[in-house]
Amino acid sequence: MYNLLLDRHHTCAKSVPGIIPPFVIAHLQLIVAAVEALWMERDLAGMVLGGLRIIVTGAASGIGKATAELLRDSGATVAWLDRDGARLADAAPSDAIQLVADQTDREQVVSAVGEATSSMQGIDCVVNAAGIADSNAASEIGLDRWNQVLAVNLTGPFLICQAAYPWLRQSSNAAIVNVASASGLLPSGAATVYAASKGGLIAATKALAAEWAPSIRVNAVCPGTVDTPMVAGLFEKNEEFFAKMEKTYALRRMASAREIAEAIKFLVSPCSSFITGVSLAVDGGRTFH
Repeated sequence: MYNLLLDRHHTCAKSVPGIIPPFVIAHLQLIVAAVEALWMERDLAGMVLGGLRIIVTGAASGIGKATAELLRDSGATVAWLDRDGARLADAAPSDAIQLVADQTDREQVVSAVGEATSSMQGIDCVVNAAGIADSNAASEIGLDRWNQVLAVNLTGPFLICQAAYPWLRQSSNAAIVNVASASGLLPSGAATVYAASKGGLIAATKALAAEWAPSIRVNAVCPGTVDTPMVAGLFEKNEEFFAKMEKTYALRRMASAREIAEAIKFLVSPCSSFITGVSLAVDGGRTFH
């Protein structure tokens, strides 16, 4: 469309020199510029992920669901993975690849990743968005709960990455994005095990980025407080703690899941082809404020 308008503009200008009033040419130039801007926006929003095959964990709700939706809408083929099959069926489109697996179980992970690979004829990217929160005081948390949080938030993403590795290394745009947390960068009170699990995920991200370079880029997104069902549950348990939350954010609000998904989209896209080993704080200024 842009080229067509531009060609017509040049043709008219050459065929009738001096006849077209300057204000008409100026208006035509504005129209061409507007069309060009819309065309570029379309390319950036919808075409940049065309052809990419991506696994998203935790896809039944929260950041995982928002990410799966955004990547799908941006042209990627997405495999939606979650341990809750009923919620996943409600969240994912009926024609989407749906994988039910507990990411803390190696056999289930290997099976699910294999199914995704078969359905998509390979894997280009992995987004590890599944996780659980915990705000128990260190003096009160039991060992079983400690182990559970570490298993879901740290061991699970590692198992997904390990299972996907043979196929990722065959991709020309291989990328992993681990959803860590601002708490892994700057821990706060009453969340020791959560901070430990996310801090460990950040360290694992950097180690994998070094070990699997140059064929696979590995980055982490570190959200602040995000408006998700998981966080809503914590609000109910610790209203006083979260009442103080806004004061720690320069932007004075929580993020939406879509805002985190946009950062993830950038890191899986070819637009971030020279970025690896990064822990990107998407936290409204929490970690510096």
